[in-house]
Amino acid sequence: MIKLLRIDHRLLHGQVAFSWSQALNANAILLANDALVHDKLRQNVIKFSKPAGVKVIAKSLEDSVAAIKSGVTDKYNLFIIVESIEDCEKLVNALDIKEVNLGGTYPHEGYEKLEVAVYANEEDKNILRRMIANGVDVYIQGVPSSNRVNVKDII
Repeated sequence: MIKLLRIDHRLLHGQVAFSWSQALNANAILLANDALVHDKLRQNVIKFSKPAGVKVIAKSLEDSVAAIKSGVTDKYNLFIIVESIEDCEKLVNALDIKEVNLGGTYPHEGYEKLEVAVYANEEDKNILRRMIANGVDVYIQGVPSSNRVNVKDII
């Protein structure tokens, strides 16, 4: 069962690994990212953030969708993390996900700050608007104990 889909450019780190996986009672974290599956060094670094008792898997976006649709992940309380708003939209569309936590996106030149640790350009904002128009609850929330900020209220 998918517990949450989160966008976080850092993928897995202490805040995500511990606070979110505990709050969600997640026993598996799926890092859906095309580049990560080919970056063994980054995979090894990420493993240092792995909470005890939680399985961490890195798969491409396509393989992530296939695994979830096949039912192989059904036995897990699954927390999915993607690196970008664009990647998120691909999973939302492929898996009919209706809730997205926007946790953090990297500040590039030409990006506007939407909230603490969340930056978006016009293309990203258009993707967020499309998801919201399609009934997806998109919100910013750094940690489970912080307040949710509805993205539709700030874009």
